[in-house]
Amino acid sequence: MDFDYSPKVKDMQARLLAFMDEHIYPNEVAVEREVAENRAKGNPWVPVKIIEQLKPKARQQGLWNLFLPQSPRAPEGLSNLEYAPLSEIMGRVYWASEVFNCSAPDTGNMETIERYGSEANKDEWLEPLLRGEIRSAFLMTEPAVASSDATNIECSMRRDGDHYVINGRKWWSSGAGDPRCAVYIVMGKTDPEAPRHSQQSMILVPANTPGIKVIRHLSVYGYDHAPHGHMEIELKDVRVPVGNLLLGEGRGFEIAQGRLGPGRIHHCMRTIGAAERALELMCRRLNSRVAFGRRISEQGVWRERIAESRCMIDQARLLTLKAAYMMDTVGNKVAKAEIAMIKVIAPTMALQVVDWAIQAHGGCGVTDDTPLAGMWAGLRTLRFADGPDEVHRNAIAKLELGKYA
Repeated sequence: MDFDYSPKVKDMQARLLAFMDEHIYPNEVAVEREVAENRAKGNPWVPVKIIEQLKPKARQQGLWNLFLPQSPRAPEGLSNLEYAPLSEIMGRVYWASEVFNCSAPDTGNMETIERYGSEANKDEWLEPLLRGEIRSAFLMTEPAVASSDATNIECSMRRDGDHYVINGRKWWSSGAGDPRCAVYIVMGKTDPEAPRHSQQSMILVPANTPGIKVIRHLSVYGYDHAPHGHMEIELKDVRVPVGNLLLGEGRGFEIAQGRLGPGRIHHCMRTIGAAERALELMCRRLNSRVAFGRRISEQGVWRERIAESRCMIDQARLLTLKAAYMMDTVGNKVAKAEIAMIKVIAPTMALQVVDWAIQAHGGCGVTDDTPLAGMWAGLRTLRFADGPDEVHRNAIAKLELGKYA
């Protein structure tokens, strides 16, 4: 088995690492300061100027739209296996992926429109997303039902002539706080009487359609994640042309599986990068501090944690690469066990590494003087975003038991 990256990927890794060193890490504090200043002025929901200024530089260097494989509209797109080590590097800073037009939920939404949208849909929405001119959101989860079972979704999508009329309430609509968010992908029920997994459909909804109301933003452990944001949204008699329906009525679950596979593994790739950053910060901190007459890094408990972190990160990386390889070679459906496994393993692993890194920093670790506290808050949501651990474990167990049925 060949575990080495191709010359092409190695070259892109080098260029991406250089970009991070020159443009991303030096601007971490400045980005946080700009968002804080906007918040102090009463409106954090505006694009971050520093990030916008970096995007043309990334595009000029060929570090743009790397996530989308086999698309004639994005020829720069890489395979999942090629993209994995690059996405990992971007994951070291939570906002870095946006600089390269590789951030969630836009990546999953662009892949969805590319796979399941009409040519008219692609012209209207995919092209400006690929150019980074607009942003998007994915509206599936609902506050009134256990959305880990998506058959519970109650949002109604009723056909009325040449339109669908949508009524429902969604939340955790990540990205909907951004004023550039121009389109939602909404999952709802088109036929409540159909078989259980054929009731749901997905449709493209322009964000400025009458009847849409953003109720509130949802914080994550006190972080508002502005200007991205996670919103609760009401849709009341929202009329959308029939041509905006993706793939066809009753095919929402089919689309969800196609969309969430890449979305899940992209999260895992970035998560590994965050864990690597946390381990680096932990080691540097432990080497720089003295307690009880010797460097903290010389104390046995911390060597144990460093060693365990390295083992856990490398294990997660290898499973991520295996899942990516299978997605490229045999498809998302065949790779569903590997995708589910890494979705459980990566966030749990990263949370542990980040938690140890916070502990190593003492009181400093829970402040915003390091990225660790924000990192922990963001990573914690991944244990239920794109499906909770329990659902993925159940799916893994069913597949395993099926081998012996």
